Amino acid sequence: MSDGHPDNRVDESPSEHTARDLSRIARGLYGDASFIARTLAAWRPYICPFEVLVRAVPMGSRVLDVGCGSGLFAALLAASGRAREVVGFDTSRGAIAAADAMKGRLPEGAAALSFCVVDAGDAWPGGEDGTGGFDVVSIVDVMHHLPKGIRRDVVKRACGRVRAGGVFLYKDMCRRPLWRRGMNRMHDLVMARQWIDEEPIGNIEAWARAEGMELVRSERINRWWYGHDLRVFRRP
Repeated sequence: MSDGHPDNRVDESPSEHTARDLSRIARGLYGDASFIARTLAAWRPYICPFEVLVRAVPMGSRVLDVGCGSGLFAALLAASGRAREVVGFDTSRGAIAAADAMKGRLPEGAAALSFCVVDAGDAWPGGEDGTGGFDVVSIVDVMHHLPKGIRRDVVKRACGRVRAGGVFLYKDMCRRPLWRRGMNRMHDLVMARQWIDEEPIGNIEAWARAEGMELVRSERINRWWYGHDLRVFRRP
C-alpha cells in the first residue's frame, strides 16, 4: 500500500494453512531446541487455533507480541508471510533464548523478528500514540498467567501501541462451560505448574472499548477439550 501500512480489513476466511501445516513449520523452526521445547512447538498448533490467529493478522503487518514465549506465533507469522516485522517480549529468559535461536532457521527474506526479556510492568517496546506504533498487538494465552491487579493495565498498554486503523488481537482460554475450563486448568497445572485464573472475556471487551477500540470479531473456538475465546478489536 502507498502509506506503508497493511490492508487492515479483518479476513475471516479459513487460513491457507492447516494445523498440520503449522505443526510441520514449527518442527522445522525448532529443530535445534531441546526435546521438550520442539515437541511442545510441534503439538501446540493442534491445541491452539493458530491457523485462525495467523489469518487475523493483515498481510504486511508490523506486530507486537505480548508474552511471546519462545516465539511460536511470531515464527508462524514470519513463515506464512503475514508479517513484515514482529517484536516479541516475555519475562522468561529461557523462552527468549529459544526464540532467538529459532530466528536463525527462518528462510532468507522472511519477516524481521526481534525478542527481548521484559516484565509486564516494565517499559514495553514501541510507541503509545496510536500513530507510530504497531499494526497489530497480540496477547495470546497470556492473560490467565498474569496477576489480577495488572491485567487491566496490560490491556490499556497493549491498546496504546496500536496505530490508527490497527488491530488488537486477543485470545485466551474460556471460562465456560466449566468442564472445558477445568481441562484448561489441568493442562496449565501440568505444563506450567500454575493454577490459572482466566479473566472474564466481558472485562477484556470493556477494557478495550474504554481505550477507544472497536470490537470487530467475537468467536468461540473449541479444539479437542480446549475452549478458546477470540476477540479482534480495531482502532478507528
